[in-house]
Parts: sequence; structure tokens; C-alpha cells
Amino acid sequence: MIALHDAKPVRAVREALDGGGEAWLVGGVVRDWLLGRELTDVDIAVPGDAAEAARSVAAALKGPAFPLSEAFGAWRAIDRERRLTCDVTPLQGATIEEDLGHRDFTVNAMAVPLGGGELIDPHGGAADLAGRRLRVLGAGAYDADPLRTLRAVRLAAELGLELDAETERLTRVAAPRLSEPSPERVFAELRRLVSAPEALQGLELAARLEVLGAILPELTALTGIEQSRFHHLDVFDHTLEVLRRLMELELDLSSVFADLAPDVAGALSDPLADEMTRGQALRLAALLHDVAKPATRGVRPDGRVTFIGHASAGEEMAGQIFRRLRTSERLRSYVGKLTREHLALGFLVHEMPLSRRGVHAFLRQCEPVEVEVIVLSCADRMATRGEGQEPWIASHLELAREMMAAALQWRANGPPGPLLRGDDLARELGMAPGPEIGLLLGRLEEAAYAGEASSRDDALALARRLRQNQRR
Repeated sequence: MIALHDAKPVRAVREALDGGGEAWLVGGVVRDWLLGRELTDVDIAVPGDAAEAARSVAAALKGPAFPLSEAFGAWRAIDRERRLTCDVTPLQGATIEEDLGHRDFTVNAMAVPLGGGELIDPHGGAADLAGRRLRVLGAGAYDADPLRTLRAVRLAAELGLELDAETERLTRVAAPRLSEPSPERVFAELRRLVSAPEALQGLELAARLEVLGAILPELTALTGIEQSRFHHLDVFDHTLEVLRRLMELELDLSSVFADLAPDVAGALSDPLADEMTRGQALRLAALLHDVAKPATRGVRPDGRVTFIGHASAGEEMAGQIFRRLRTSERLRSYVGKLTREHLALGFLVHEMPLSRRGVHAFLRQCEPVEVEVIVLSCADRMATRGEGQEPWIASHLELAREMMAAALQWRANGPPGPLLRGDDLARELGMAPGPEIGLLLGRLEEAAYAGEASSRDDALALARRLRQNQRR
């Protein structure tokens, strides 16, 4: 294993600080080095002014430096070209050992001198890493920053660690205090948890330790909500099963989408917002797609359970959740739209084979998340394995394969170009501009997509017929 101070990202920081001087590599960079993970974030502790050190690093990296936390005096320097982040904190205490005692978990309470030297590990973090354990540094760690309870389950999910019994107990006790950290910090941890390789296990752990209920009470409220005979799980367990199926599908998109899989993967890897790709944000939608079922649950006289309107109500609830967490409007809109439309493809199974007009209607209804709606609907359908569902699942996946080809083309090229502009249409038909013109243009686009109109004359003739029919 290469010496930590000689690792390429660390070397850039060391050189910026004239060989390291009195500075220590701490926290995640030491942990990830011991785990053999790629190093993209460098954390250092310095005696004195962290701002001065961060500015020196930023100047060498030719990037910005800015304060990260007023409470902890932390600063961040960024090298965007090399995708390197360096966080600088002032030493907490008179010695590095005292500083490490103020940290969160033993695996983060290790240090190496920036200029080179032996591992400093007063709390047994290296042994815990070797044993795949996560241990909190006592109740005081959570008292100092309650967000660390959420970080515990996030680290477990990211690194494949297990909390020891005392850490589980302390996490459960401190979880209600997750209302204290800023919403932005809470979402930053939640985002990383949901994006982690073991996100499902992390969320199950978060639910068991009452961490999930402290940040997303709407999600844990799904526990015990029974569904119709078409489902074999309550709403909460079904939600986790949808996430499980989605993550399995991410690893083997070809199982449903065959030779379209690389294009689907490419679409899901596109950046969206809030440091998430479209695929990572799709996991959030999987968690929230049925969030309104408790509020919309009904039982018919024959005993059948219904959730009428849960998709549209879920869009509103998802919006409230993301406003509370202070995410971007782009992320809020994306997840809300997916929540609203997650049933759209399933409704079309009964209409197979679909006409071109039917395909167009689906794409227009679901844009700009048409690709993700299809993927989410497959995960949702595969997670619904109640009485007699296997034939319907097979039909749904067949339709999804067919629709995905159209969705990818739509995303790449958009709808067909207009055969007539609105002002042309108004002039030819002697109409005033207004909503009726917009409706006619929509019908003309539908006809063009279906191959029923391919020229200006075709479009004008169709518009006249539609206009005449409206007058009857």
C-alpha cells in the first residue's frame, strides 16, 4: 500500500502547505486509505487558523476556498479540474490525540502527519475497520452533533460496516434530536445514504434505530398499512421491496430492456441536481412513490382496499418533504413528477398493443421523466406479487421494453417538429389566438407522431376537420 502522504491527492495538498508542517491527515481520508478506497476528499487538521491554510491550498489548486461550518471553524478548498476537495479544520485541543477524541466514530478518529509518519490511532479505529465495526466515541459525540446518528447509518451503508450494540443503543436514544441540525445538512447525509451501495440495508437500519422516523416520519407512517390482495406486503415493506427491485435492475438493466440497457444506463447517469444523478434521485422517488397511501386508504363494501388519488396526493406530499429539507426546485419537481406518474404505464397494460397515439399520449404526460417512469414502474410491478400477478408482471415488462425505445428517442430528439405554427393556423382558420389554438396544435403533433400527417397541407386539412367537428 502506498504511503498516505505520497498518495496523489494528498501530495497536492502537502505541497501547497510547504511539506505539511504542523498538519495532520484526519478522518475520512485516513479511513478510506486503510480500506483501499479511491481518495477524492482530503481532510486535514491544523493548529491555528484553518482559513489561512485553506486559502493556501486553494491558491495552489487554483480553485476557491470558503467557510464550511461556522460552528466547527471548518473551511473547504476545491480543485474542480481534478475533482479534489480539501476540508481544513482547526485542531480541537492542544494535541492531535485530544482532537481525535472529539470526533464521531473510531474509524474517523485516526490521523497521519501530513508530512509523513506513523498512524495515530488512540481509539482502535484500524481494528474496528478490520472487523467491519462502527463504534461511536461515546454519548458525547452525539451530544456535540446529533446529525452523527444519521451519519452512522450512512457510513454503515457506504462502507459495509455493522454498528456495535452500544452504538445502536446510543443512536436510538439520540435520534429524536435530528430535528436540531440544519435541513441542508440532514439532506446531504440522506442523499449519500440513498446513493450508497447498501442503501437498502442502511434504510432498514435507520428504521430500526428510529433515525428514519426522525427525518422522514411520512415514510415510517407506511408501516402496518395493509393493501389489496394484489400485494403481499404492507406499504412500508412494499416500498423497501420497490427500492430493492430498482437496485437489482440498476445492476442488470438488460434483463428488462435488452439491447437498450446501455442507453437507459446513460440516461440514468446524467447529472440532475443537489449532487445527484437522475438514477440516484430515482431511488428517492422509489421511497416516496406511495407516501400518500395512508391518507387516501379506503375500504369498499366488498372489503376491497383502495388508495384513490394517492399518486397526485403523493406529489404534493413529496413537495412538502423536499421543501422541508430545502432541496432544489429541480429535484423537488423531478421526484414529484415521478410520484404523480408512477402508475401511468401500468394503466396501459390493458390497452396492449398500444397505438402510436397511445405512445404519444404517455410520453407527453410523463415528460421530462418518461424514461424514469418506465424504470420505476418495472420495479414497482416486480415488487407486487400478490394473488395471480405473474402474468400481469410479464405483460408489464413487455410493454416497458416497447415503450422504452420510444422514450429514449423522445428524450434524444423531442416531439416531432410543428407542421404549422400557431399564428399560421390562426390565420388559415380565421381564429383568434387563444387556448383553442393550443389544443389544435397538440392534436396536430399527435397526428404527426402517429404518421397521420406529414406535411403542412396534411396538418391544415386535419385542423379544418377538427374545427368543423368542434362546431357540431
